[in-house]
Amino acid sequence: MSLAASSLSTNSELIGTLSQAVDAAEALFADARRTVAERVVREGRANARALDREQRATHGLAWLATYVEALRQLTAYVQRLSAADNFGEVEELLVRIGAGEYLAQITGGIPMSQGEIVRLSDLGLGPAAVAARLNPAVEHLIAYGNTAQRRARLAELLREQQDATVGATGLDETLDSIREEMRKFADGQVVPYAQEWHLRNEYIPLDIIAQMSELGVFSLTIPEDYGGMGLGKESMCVVSEELSRGYIGVGSLGTRSEIAAELILGSGTEDQKRKWLPKIASGEVLPTAVFTEPNTGSDLASLKTRAVRDGGSYKVYGNKTWITHPVRADLMTLLVRTNPAEKGYRGLSMLLAEKPRGSDERPFPAAGMSGTEIEVLGYRGMKEYEIAFDGFTVKAENLLGGVEGLGFKQLMATFESARIQTAARAVGVAQAALEQARAYASARVQFGEPIANFPRVADKIVMMAVEIMIARQLTYYAARQKDSGRRCDLEAGMAKLLAARVAWAAADNAVQIHGGNGFALEFPVSRILCDARILNIFEGAAEIQAHVIARRLLDGSN
Repeated sequence: MSLAASSLSTNSELIGTLSQAVDAAEALFADARRTVAERVVREGRANARALDREQRATHGLAWLATYVEALRQLTAYVQRLSAADNFGEVEELLVRIGAGEYLAQITGGIPMSQGEIVRLSDLGLGPAAVAARLNPAVEHLIAYGNTAQRRARLAELLREQQDATVGATGLDETLDSIREEMRKFADGQVVPYAQEWHLRNEYIPLDIIAQMSELGVFSLTIPEDYGGMGLGKESMCVVSEELSRGYIGVGSLGTRSEIAAELILGSGTEDQKRKWLPKIASGEVLPTAVFTEPNTGSDLASLKTRAVRDGGSYKVYGNKTWITHPVRADLMTLLVRTNPAEKGYRGLSMLLAEKPRGSDERPFPAAGMSGTEIEVLGYRGMKEYEIAFDGFTVKAENLLGGVEGLGFKQLMATFESARIQTAARAVGVAQAALEQARAYASARVQFGEPIANFPRVADKIVMMAVEIMIARQLTYYAARQKDSGRRCDLEAGMAKLLAARVAWAAADNAVQIHGGNGFALEFPVSRILCDARILNIFEGAAEIQAHVIARRLLDGSN
């Protein structure tokens, strides 16, 4: 048998084994969904109070579903790369270690956070029920997937290769070219300066934003008819990932434009699209999202900021908080209550609120608007503010879509893309942590050899690489689902849920590898740790994200 034929045979066997393991995982999930539903579903719908009462089980079900989807995407990854004759030893090790570990966690306990492990028994499945679903493929991957020998071999290959990204990404040539271009930009214009921007809490320089505009960062997914490039969400993932790898603030600048453009494209009038989308695409207009309020957090139904119609304009009154990059923004997508008599979501509207750019000296040079900076640990470069509106004026023609009361529905339509992009940013931050860990472990000599040679250091690096690859594939899958036109809030939520945990784990382990130096401000890994921490909180805290996923799973709308 030729080497190529032998490789193909091996790949086919792995695909078969993974497929059988996925079948078993899906059966376990089906059993778990049924037992959890018995606790919380009433008349075919998940009961809100029961969901809250049974959070451990319902959120655990969300994590189990996420792991099952991750295993599906590992299988699809092998199939795609094998078909392209691009599935090598590194990729095989990543997959076997990842599948073995995630199956072991499914059967033994999935970490929802550092101190919360959910087990199948929490979901109502006893030992006999679990054993009945396990098959030889699961047992094989658990026993022979994540082994010390495989981890040692992958660590050896990582020491030999210089590529920042571990393993093939499975993307086409166009997206690989975009990745290479963005990586060059990040390495040349962002990475050398990111630590200084962070330590000084400085804005990302405007010339960096101008270069991002020239590279097309703000125009990626805007249709060509409105001055954009007309690319899909996968391109957004690649760009967000690579820029966040350089510095999360730079990667997140694109998020502001993505959210605003999707709001306008999906819900705006044709005049609003013609006016704003070309300016967003070119970088002439920098948007910011103004949604969150003090004491509301994820409970947008409790939003109180109001907009009162006054002839040809609205007067806005109220307070917003955790607003990113508002000072230098030209346009605010501003969620307000236009009908105080309507409680909950129905009275909300979205305004496209124009404002002049500010500066550190005069942050809000607009009548009826003031703000106070919120000093933060990480995620700097754009600055966070609490904003007060007291009669701030917005033209009535800038009511998104021209109809009041649709604001929440309009915003909900953007959540999928926002969470996919946040997952991509998390992958980028995790990638940055991996690179810092690899470089430091190779250079740091203790007891006569690089610490990268010690198994527990090497294991940390290997598991970073494995989980980054899994989170990356899950994120790309969600993006492809979005591009296909399918509802993908479930997939987007899973990608964000997992990628945020992976980013924090990678950053924490990278600091551990640095030892005391990881605690020193002069080392970039200290910044990466701070940046990673926010990912489990914004765009839906991990607990909220798991809750949303669980509701979708249990409502039968999946």
